[in-house]
Amino acid sequence: MISLNVNGKMYQVDVDPDVPLLWVIRDHLRLMGTKFGCGRGVCGTCTVHVDGRAERSCQVRAGEVQGKQITTIEGLPENHPLRRAWVEEQVPQCGYCQPGQIMQAAELLRLHPNPTGEQIQSAMKDNLCRCGTYPRIIKAIQKASKGVKTS
Repeated sequence: MISLNVNGKMYQVDVDPDVPLLWVIRDHLRLMGTKFGCGRGVCGTCTVHVDGRAERSCQVRAGEVQGKQITTIEGLPENHPLRRAWVEEQVPQCGYCQPGQIMQAAELLRLHPNPTGEQIQSAMKDNLCRCGTYPRIIKAIQKASKGVKTS
C-alpha cells in the first residue's frame, strides 16, 4: 500500500512502488486531466507538480513520491491566472497537451512571476503541441504573468 497526497487529499493505493505515477493518477485515482503522451518523458503531456516542481509523471515511480505533495491539473485553482489566460487567448486546439502545458507554465510563473520571452521559451521548449499553438501559449503565459501574485 502506498500513501499519496494528491491535490491536498490523501490516498491509499495498492500498487507496486515501480508503477509510473501517471497510471496511478489516471487508473487508480481516476483523475483524467493528466494525459499519456509518449511514455518516455519527452513530450510533457503528463506534467504534474511534485513538491511544486514540474515532473513528467510517466517517469516518476509511485514509490518515489510518498510523503510529497502532488498537484495535477485538477488541483490547480479554477481562478488561476493561467486558466483564465488560456481561455481568453483561446490556446487549445485539440486540447490534449494543454494540462501538461499549463502545469509547466505554472512552475515557470512560480519561479519567475514576470518571465522574459527567453525564460518562457526555455521553460516551455520541451512541452510539445502537435497542433502548433505555441504563439498562443506564449501569449497566454505573458498575460497570466500580469495576474500572478508574488509571495
